[in-house]
Amino acid sequence: MNEPEKVDADADRMMRVQQGDLQAFEGLVDQYKRPIFNLVYRMLRDRDEAEDITQKVFIQVYRASDRYRPTAKFSTWIFTIARNLTLNEIRRRSRKPWTDSLDETTDGEGPAQHLDPPDHRARPANQELAHQEFLQCLEEAIDQLPENQRIAVLLCREGDISYEEMAKVMGCSLSAVKSLIFRGRETIKKRAQNYLLTGDWEDA
Repeated sequence: MNEPEKVDADADRMMRVQQGDLQAFEGLVDQYKRPIFNLVYRMLRDRDEAEDITQKVFIQVYRASDRYRPTAKFSTWIFTIARNLTLNEIRRRSRKPWTDSLDETTDGEGPAQHLDPPDHRARPANQELAHQEFLQCLEEAIDQLPENQRIAVLLCREGDISYEEMAKVMGCSLSAVKSLIFRGRETIKKRAQNYLLTGDWEDA
């Protein structure tokens, strides 16, 4: 006799949201707000817009709760929503003149804290500066990847989801996802190695 297919814990929470359980919804928000924000922010490089889209993701999740069916993992579903809303914003921006995007990426509250959680253990000031500079260079390398490679790499880092789930989120084959991640990582790795050897990030 076949056992019934298990529903993942987050999908189970979502089913409880359908019944009006606001605490279950708050649990989903607490669990996914940071990885969703990080993914959107690293695609857009705009903190305010990333916060706005993250909020829209959860609004859409809540509004769609009565139609939700656990046919796929909840994480796949929510990251697909985040990806689609972010790509919509990217397309909207592509129809507008780019006038201030460079300034937005270099303010004093840069994304390094999202790329790598702060290490509060003692570290000499010169090492901390070099560490932060290297993380910023990694951010820039990710930003410069082709769009699909960038999304695949960011999902891999932020989403904590399988390659199979990433393929569903991105609407492509499993082999295509693996190829995108491999090529993206190789590009970043070459630039990082060149930076560590020469101090020159650009000529990788």
